[in-house]
Amino acid sequence: PTMAHSQALLVLENFIGGKFVPCSSYIDSYNPSTGDVYCRVPDSGKEEVEAAVKAAKDAFPIWSSKSPLERCQILNKLADLIEHDLEAFAQAESKDQGKTITFARTVDIPRAVHNFRFFASSILHHVTECTEMPTMGCVHYTSRAPVGVAGLISPWNLPLYLLTWKIAPAIACGNTVVAKPSEMTSVTAWMMCKLLEKAGVPAGVVNVVFGMGGKAGEALVCHPDVPLISFTGSTLTAQRITERSAPHCKRLSLELGGKNPAIIFDDADLSQCIPTTVRSSFANQGEICLCTSRIFVQRGIYSEFLKRFVAEAKKWKTGNPSDPTVDVGALISKEHLEKVRSYVKKAQAEGARVLCGEGVDPLALPPGNQKGYFMLPTVIAEVKDESCCMQEEIFGPVTCVVAFDTEEEVIKRANGVKYGLAATVWSGNVGRVHRVAHRLQSGLVWTNCWLVRDLNLPFGGMKASGIGREGAKDSYEFFTEVKTITIKH
Repeated sequence: PTMAHSQALLVLENFIGGKFVPCSSYIDSYNPSTGDVYCRVPDSGKEEVEAAVKAAKDAFPIWSSKSPLERCQILNKLADLIEHDLEAFAQAESKDQGKTITFARTVDIPRAVHNFRFFASSILHHVTECTEMPTMGCVHYTSRAPVGVAGLISPWNLPLYLLTWKIAPAIACGNTVVAKPSEMTSVTAWMMCKLLEKAGVPAGVVNVVFGMGGKAGEALVCHPDVPLISFTGSTLTAQRITERSAPHCKRLSLELGGKNPAIIFDDADLSQCIPTTVRSSFANQGEICLCTSRIFVQRGIYSEFLKRFVAEAKKWKTGNPSDPTVDVGALISKEHLEKVRSYVKKAQAEGARVLCGEGVDPLALPPGNQKGYFMLPTVIAEVKDESCCMQEEIFGPVTCVVAFDTEEEVIKRANGVKYGLAATVWSGNVGRVHRVAHRLQSGLVWTNCWLVRDLNLPFGGMKASGIGREGAKDSYEFFTEVKTITIKH
């Protein structure tokens, strides 16, 4: 690019030991709604990770010896600073990721703020255990200590939201951090780094290294001084992380994909169920690991459901993410858009019916967004359970609707994928709701609602959806090392 062109680009720098450090090489980052390069992200590798881990190690003694209350006050201050700049963060997240400004304003950034406040508060309320053995004259108790340097790798779909969901518990527990956000969505992490000093976070406690998974992520996972890795992303990358970290016996928390079912019984309240299921299918362009992508509808209401569901999906407006009336923004990248479209083509080739969206309805975009990565909410019916569209995570605005007859049958079909992250059940029968929820192989089950989260409770999946859980108690257990101490008196 010419000088004039490169000056207009935002250039990010790594944040290591409390300072912004330039990098020797950079990667282009695109604005998904225009298809233009708008940002340059450091292409970090072993050297940068080495420097960040050293800074984190050096900061550990001071940070870990602070009291929970001192750390709590710093986390709350950071939350206040992000909240103060909420609009700037939301604009940046929308531009960088392609999500609608409305979603960034109401979901992403408020949740990032809440992550810090929540863990700042929860760290004050954990208790350790104690048991007595009077016959032996012994008392046993447990004590918990931070582990050390935490390696945190976060994805591109909810950039600041998922990065802070890792950073907050890690530092609340007294660990120091080396984080690697997705190279496609690094801007809000870089903006957060600018606030750390003002919040009172000591230099080296939070280090952020930008770059590719294969290079920067790999160096972090393989580093002998990083005892713990928390990763959110694909099952394929998680297998690589597991292999690479095995020689070091690292502890892992892996939050992976989903192929989440919604099960809709004939006594469901459709006036609630339809708008919520449209949202659970297409929110954030379907780029949430908790999105519904397989909808099982009991045969008695199947045709009515389908008619109303498609009508509702067609009302969702796709276009410029910065327009507050838009419901569906741009997908993350050109490659990802092609991948999502290819699933729709495969479904059609297999004889499924595409009822609305991709290839069926015209997509009208504003002049500035013609080259952006947009796709309409797409509903596919009459697709077989063994089809890749029903088995693989598509991670876009595509959902499949199929009919079922009995409770027994639908449980078996819902469980018939390799994933087990989230499920939703819609029924007015409370006994049935409990029965079905118990039998679904899923880390989270919502009934008659979707994405109502209590951060106190465990979050995570079964099967190929991951290992471990995070939440108030779970994150505390993951980010601390427990010791049993026996005293004979």
